[in-house]
Amino acid sequence: MDAELQADRAALADTVRRFAESEIAPNVEAWDDAGEFPRALYTRAAELGLLGLGYPEAFGGTPASYSLKLPAWIALARHGKSGGVLASLFSHNIGLPPVVLHASDEVRHEVVPAVLRGEKIAALAITEPGGGSDVAALRTTARRDGDHYVLNGEKTFITSGMRADWITVAVRTGEGRGAGGISMLLVPGDAAGLSRTRLSKMGWLCSDTATLHFDNVRVPARYLLGNEGEGFRMVMGNFNGERIGLAAGALGFAQACLDEALAWSRERKTFGAALVEHQVVRHKLVDMQMRIASTEAWLEAVCAEGDAHEAEGRFNAPEWVAQVCMLKNHATQTMQFCADQAVQILGGMGFMRGTVSERIYREVKVMMIGGGAEEIMKELAARQLGWV
Repeated sequence: MDAELQADRAALADTVRRFAESEIAPNVEAWDDAGEFPRALYTRAAELGLLGLGYPEAFGGTPASYSLKLPAWIALARHGKSGGVLASLFSHNIGLPPVVLHASDEVRHEVVPAVLRGEKIAALAITEPGGGSDVAALRTTARRDGDHYVLNGEKTFITSGMRADWITVAVRTGEGRGAGGISMLLVPGDAAGLSRTRLSKMGWLCSDTATLHFDNVRVPARYLLGNEGEGFRMVMGNFNGERIGLAAGALGFAQACLDEALAWSRERKTFGAALVEHQVVRHKLVDMQMRIASTEAWLEAVCAEGDAHEAEGRFNAPEWVAQVCMLKNHATQTMQFCADQAVQILGGMGFMRGTVSERIYREVKVMMIGGGAEEIMKELAARQLGWV
């Protein structure tokens, strides 16, 4: 890694740390109780350039490689200490890429700049009540009617679903079932016939999550992304960035658990000695650090390889996609292990609301499921490696 990239990474990570420590972490408990965080946080993140990180300058963004963004992702999780904030504050990172890559130039300029300025919220809607990870089986339909599409169906578990101003929706425009008939449409949040139902969750309490209902929703045909029938490929390609972001966040949350557990073990005394002086506790801390170190090294390697592939014009190389899938599993398992060990070290306090480890413990499962469940990741990795 060259000196310039190292300096840029350090500066960005420091900016993110200060933002997370001053404007996110102190407010998370109150935001969890409220079930959402203020929309003003989007504007503040935009002012720091965080919403536009990785997007073209033409839309008000700042182009950035995986390797440059990585320390920022980790710092947001480690110092913000809330998956709910990160999920909704950056839901545009899964909702906007298909727009940037496949919308008309007119639509891109209509939609993207306002989101990157924090004025509008973007979301992605793929999952359906009866579909889960089986994207090819989705049933929400979009029927062409003149210069509009008419949408009918439901999407669920949609992050930022209650507040999104723009929703990138996977729909079925072709006949029958299977991947070939899937397309992507951009749906305005104020479209007539679109209704939303808030969902209650185990964790990510300040992230609004919803089921979306489409009842003869008319969407201008100019909001079709790419061509009809190309949606499945867009969805699959979009997953890679999401999974790397999830892995980076999982690492940051694992570090946050270690931070709290180590501080507690130094302060808490039992049997006349600090917890850290007991071998069994020290070994738990070392086991946490061991998994964190391996996850960090793998993340760095996968990001560097992804940057190299993109520089060569090799997008979604099978061997790299396999690495992303396995890394996502490894990182979320690291988060799970560290959250569990931290709660154990904190003892009764680890079971109390208000501790970092308690919150992260509740957020583990959504990280292991979201963006592709563990089982799906293993199967996809095996296929990308040519084993089946």
